[in-house]
Amino acid sequence: MIWQLKPSLVAVSVLLLSACSNQLNPTERAQDIANTPELWQQATTSALKVEDNWLQQLENPQVFFLVEQALANNQQILQSGYDVAIKQQQLIATGAALWPSLDLSTRTNRSKDNRPVSYNNASSANLTLSYEIDLWGKLSDAQRQANLEFLAEQANFEQSKQRLVGDVVSGWFNVITAQKLLALYQQREKNAEQNLAIIESGYRQGLNAALDVYLTRNELNTERSRIAGQKATLNQAIRTLERLTGDYPKGALTVEAELPLLDKPIPLGLPSELITRKPSLMASWYQLLSTDANLAYAHKQRFPSLDLSATLGDSTDRVSDLFSPSSLAWSLVGSISMPLFDAGRLKANEEAARLAVLSQEQNYLASLYDAFNDVEQAISQEQSLQQRYQATLKAQENAIAAEQLSFEQYQSGLVTYTTVLDAQDRSFDAQSSVIEIKNQLIINRINLHIALGGDFSQPTNASTEQ
Repeated sequence: MIWQLKPSLVAVSVLLLSACSNQLNPTERAQDIANTPELWQQATTSALKVEDNWLQQLENPQVFFLVEQALANNQQILQSGYDVAIKQQQLIATGAALWPSLDLSTRTNRSKDNRPVSYNNASSANLTLSYEIDLWGKLSDAQRQANLEFLAEQANFEQSKQRLVGDVVSGWFNVITAQKLLALYQQREKNAEQNLAIIESGYRQGLNAALDVYLTRNELNTERSRIAGQKATLNQAIRTLERLTGDYPKGALTVEAELPLLDKPIPLGLPSELITRKPSLMASWYQLLSTDANLAYAHKQRFPSLDLSATLGDSTDRVSDLFSPSSLAWSLVGSISMPLFDAGRLKANEEAARLAVLSQEQNYLASLYDAFNDVEQAISQEQSLQQRYQATLKAQENAIAAEQLSFEQYQSGLVTYTTVLDAQDRSFDAQSSVIEIKNQLIINRINLHIALGGDFSQPTNASTEQ
C-alpha cells in the first residue's frame, strides 16, 4: 500500500514514526558465559600469559621458510583470503543502502507516420535521487549483520592460518620421524647381515644349527621389508608437507634436523581468556551477534518504510535541447509503504530468524566447551606422554643391553637363537617407541598451542634456503 505525500506531510510522518524507533534497537549481548572454569583441571604450572611466539622457539630456518611458503601458496588459505575479501565487498554493498542513490536514464526514439508521411523524433532524460529513511534502524541492522559476518570471516581466516602453521610444523616433524625410523631399520638390517655372516660361518664349522641360519635369514628379510615400507611412509610424509606448502608434487624436499625433546612447561593462561583470544571462538561469537542483527532486521521488515525521491527530467525533439533551463521539469515524492497481507511470509521469516539465534547460541556454547575440552585433553596428553617417554627411555637402555648380552650368550652356547630374536624385537620396539613418542610429544605440544589460541610470529631473518 503506497500513499503519495506532500512535502509538509513527509516531515510530520518522519517525526511521528521516528518517535517509536528507539524502542526497537537491539541490546548488545554480553560475552559472559556461565560455568567457565577458573583454572585448567590438569594444569600443574601457574597461569602465565599464553605465548604468541611458539614458532620461533624451534630456531630452525627451514621450518620458518616452509611456514612462509605455505602461507603464501597453500590453496585453502588463499581461498579463505578470498572469502574474507568477498565479505568485505558485501559489507560495502550493504552499507550503500544507508546512502541516497542517484540514477540517470536517457531515451531516444524515432518514428514514422504514413498519413501523411512524417518523421518524429523524441528524446528524454531523467535524473532521479532516491533515499529510504532508516526509521527503525532496519538498514543499520543489515549493515551491522554484514559487518559481523565480515569479522567472523576474518576470525576464521586467522584460525585457518594458525591451523595451517601447525599442520606444516607437524608435517615437518613427521618427515624427521620417518627419517629416524628409516635409519633405525637400516641399522637393524646391517646388524642382521652381520649376524647372518657370523651364524653361517659357525654353521659351516658345525657350531650352529641350520635352524639358526633360517631364523637369521628370516630376520634379515623382515628388516628389508620394513625398510621398503618405511621408504614409502617417508615419501608420503614429504608429499603431504609439500602439499601443505603449495610445492606439490616435486617430492624432492630434504630435511636434516633432530627431534627435540620439548619438556619446557607451556604458559596456559586462564580459561576465561580463551574466549577472547582464540579466533575460532571469536568467529562463532560474531556469528551469534550476526543472527541477532538478522532477527532485528526480520522484525523491522514488518513495519512501514518511508522513501523519498526527487526527479529532474526533460523531453524534447532534439537531444541537444535536453536539460534546457526553460523546459526542465522536477518532482519531489514521499511514499510510505506498509505490508498489509502476505500470507504470513514476514512473520515466518521473523520466526525462522529467532530460531536461528537459538541454534547459533547452542553452536557457540558447543564450540566454547569443545575448546575447553581440547585444552584439557592436550594438557592431560602432555603429562601422559612425558611419563611414557621417561619409562620407554629406560626400557630402551635395558633392551639394547639385553640384545647385546643375549647374542654374546648365544655365541657361548648358553641360550638359543630364539632368545636372541626375542631380545632384538624388544630392543627394536623400545627404540622405535622412543622416536614415535618424541614425535607425539611435539605434535601434542603444537596442538596445545593452537588450542590455547597461541599465535605465531615470523622471524625477520628467516632463511630462504631449503
